[in-house]
Formats: sequence, C-alpha cells, structure tokens
Amino acid sequence: MQTFGTTAAELLRLREWLEEHSVTHVALESRGVYWKPIYDVLEEAVRCLLVNAAHIKQVPGRKTDVQDCVWIAQLLEHGLLRGSFVPPAPIRELRDLTRYRKGLIQERQWEANRLHKVLQDAGIKLASVATNILGVSGRAMLEALVAGTTAPEVLAELARGKLRAKLPALREALAGRFRPHHAFLVNQGLAHLDYLDEAIDTVSTEVKRLLVSFADALRRLDTIPGINARTGQVVIAEIGVDMSRFPRERHLASGAGLCPGNNESAGKHKAGTTRKGNRWLRVALIEGALAAIRTKDSAFGAR
Repeated sequence: MQTFGTTAAELLRLREWLEEHSVTHVALESRGVYWKPIYDVLEEAVRCLLVNAAHIKQVPGRKTDVQDCVWIAQLLEHGLLRGSFVPPAPIRELRDLTRYRKGLIQERQWEANRLHKVLQDAGIKLASVATNILGVSGRAMLEALVAGTTAPEVLAELARGKLRAKLPALREALAGRFRPHHAFLVNQGLAHLDYLDEAIDTVSTEVKRLLVSFADALRRLDTIPGINARTGQVVIAEIGVDMSRFPRERHLASGAGLCPGNNESAGKHKAGTTRKGNRWLRVALIEGALAAIRTKDSAFGAR
C-alpha cells in the first residue's frame, strides 16, 4: 500500500498518484480539522466524500490505521458511504471567519465576567446600579478607579444621562476596598476588552467583504423575524446558499441538531433529547428564535 504524509508537497504527490491510477472517488474520515488540508488539495482532482466516523466503525478487535483505510475503501467501492455536507471553498472561508468572530465574542464575555468578579472582590457594587458597567459612565468610573480615584462622591459624579438619577445609590455602590492589585487587574481587563472590540470589528469588516456576492441572500434572510444581519451571515457561512443539498427542510433541521429525538417504550413517551449537530448553526438559529419571541412579546405588550 502506498503511503503519503500530510505536508503540502506530499499531498500534491498524493493527488498526482491518484490521477495516475485513474481514481475518481476518495473517502475521508471526519476527524477534527485534519481532513481539511487533504480535502482542499484533492477536491479539484477527484470526488471527495467526507464521512461521519460513527457510520464506518470497524469490527472490534481489528482496529489499525491500515485496516481502517481498507475498510473505508471497501465501503466506498460498494456504495455504502454517504458523504457529509461540505460547502464550496468561498463558503468555507467565510465560515472560518464567522466562527473565529464568535470565539472572540465569547472571549469578550469571559473577560467582562472576570472584570465583574474583580469589582465584586473589591466591594464595588457598580453592576447593581448601572445596567452596563462598560458603558460610557461605567467605563469612566473604572478608568478613574484605575487612576487612583476611590472617593465614592467623586466617582458618582462621572455618571451621565439617566444614571445621574441614581447618584445616592451610586455613592453607596462605589464605596468599596479598591486596592492597587484591583487597579492592575481592571486595567488589564479594560485593555484586553479594547483589543477584542477592535479584533471583532476587523473580522466583521472582512466578513462583510466576503459577503458582497451573497448580498441578495443576506437581504432575504434579514426579512425573517429574529434573523438580523449578523445571524444571517452565520447561516450563510454554515449552510451556503444552495439549498438543493438538503432534500427537505427536515434534513437541514437535523443537520443543525434541532430535531427532538423519539424515546417510546411500551406506549410511554419519555423525554427525547436533540441529536448532536452543527453547533454553530444551532446556536445562531436558537438566538434567532429567542429574538423573534422577544419581538413578538414586545409587540403584544405595546398594544
């Protein structure tokens, strides 16, 4: 059996070897991100099938890399493999960016939570009075604390807008034990948040650039209740715009892991959990559904 490594040069040699032997189909086991460079090199020369590892389990006791390859080849030869959905290259590039942005947004939330924890440790209860401690007023107070101003009366006077109506409560909330090590931690947290905000904006700009050719699809998605521009970007990045890949709407729902399972025995229905699916698409659709519910509730409340 011919073996090849995974460097760029070796993958090119693999493609040449497959073409020399008139190979038309190649099956790849889906494992993390290790299949991606192989798929990218081979997709132009042969038809690649990305296969769910759960569908091609080998017989217990006969597990080796070589035997796995032989087994997958036999399944492919007999037409027993079903390829997973792999979007075209432009969508894959967009997907990398939207997933990276989501990671940055999560990291920003973690940093904001750490900042809350530092303030609680210092006895500063700003979050109990201000809705957003990272807003204009909250940010000014935090920067003043870092600069060495700890007098509650002085800090409270930095409030702006509606927050000025809460000056007595602010003075009480800002009377803590803010020490130098708290100032250091808050300063590091604010600097990290600034970096993350800039990184998120930069990635979002690049996402918009790549979405220029999908502007019509994004515009139509934006008309769906609960789906805003950012959620629409994620939907396009995860499933593309060619819906012919999904025979019916339930196949797409299943791929997103949003189909409840059935668990019935002896006429009794038990709780059925949803299956694992595309977690990035799942989160986006759930966020969209919750937004639609809030919008609907607000509309009814306004009547």
